[in-house]
Amino acid sequence: MIYIRGVAQGKVSGCMEKEINAFIAYLHNVKGTSANTEMSYKRDLEKVEHFMESRGKREIADVSGQDLKDYVQYLEDNHFAAATVSRNIASLKAFYHYLVQEGMAAEDLPEQLKAPKIEKKMPEIMSPDEVVRLLEQPSGSSPKEIRDKAMLELLYATGIRVTELITLKLSDVNMSMNFILCRDRNKERIIPFGTAAKNALTRYLDGTRDEMLENKASDVLFANCSGQPMSRQGFWKLIKYYAKKADIQADITPHTLRHSFAAHLVENGADLRSVQEMLGHSDISTTQIYANMNHNHIREVYAKAHPRG
Repeated sequence: MIYIRGVAQGKVSGCMEKEINAFIAYLHNVKGTSANTEMSYKRDLEKVEHFMESRGKREIADVSGQDLKDYVQYLEDNHFAAATVSRNIASLKAFYHYLVQEGMAAEDLPEQLKAPKIEKKMPEIMSPDEVVRLLEQPSGSSPKEIRDKAMLELLYATGIRVTELITLKLSDVNMSMNFILCRDRNKERIIPFGTAAKNALTRYLDGTRDEMLENKASDVLFANCSGQPMSRQGFWKLIKYYAKKADIQADITPHTLRHSFAAHLVENGADLRSVQEMLGHSDISTTQIYANMNHNHIREVYAKAHPRG
């Protein structure tokens, strides 16, 4: 049994179990959502279920709008982050929208729930010097270092997500045209890469990949030291190790390289639409944050350097 700040949790087996499972199946089969999204929804809704059970609410019909407001208040009283509260409200709204649509609930109760304001934090980025130091760390000739070099160079060259990196197939890489084909469940995009990434990939593909793979017929691009496909956790450990080795004090994650890729492109004159396409953002407002970072940087330089700043 696990606990969520005072609310005991076990296996889902109460008032919402059937409805939650039906909703997750709907997301998977009809909406085509990712496994991570489905897990996030399920986790959020299980917390709601256990909260309602602690109040003696055994059926969906027993849950009132006030109960949902009290749940949101419970999250805020227990100092959950504003982003977490907002995500839980979004999960409830999506869940109830489905319930009403399918005739499993009479009212869309969460409609009146208001999400807290979230301060948009500027993403953490690395300086170009820090990126160079990180990418230079795997410099040896062991199969592991050759692979690590190729993975880090490709991540920074393309700005792809860590999940996209570790699920790349050999057939997704076009070495003659210098681009990768990156897929998710709904779309695919083509992202170019430069000379440094090409050189690192060429070295890795020239025998090292075959040497590391347990299944020689596999189309997996990057294998771990056991010959299996690289995992998210494995790559996180890898990047933390090289960041420490490079004496980078900031808390570097794979997403830091993605942010740095975008910020450095914009700073050097890339247009937002192109960066949006490479990152796979559905809305350009998400990409706009990198332009805002650049404007803030320009203002700082002006304030420091202009004689009448």
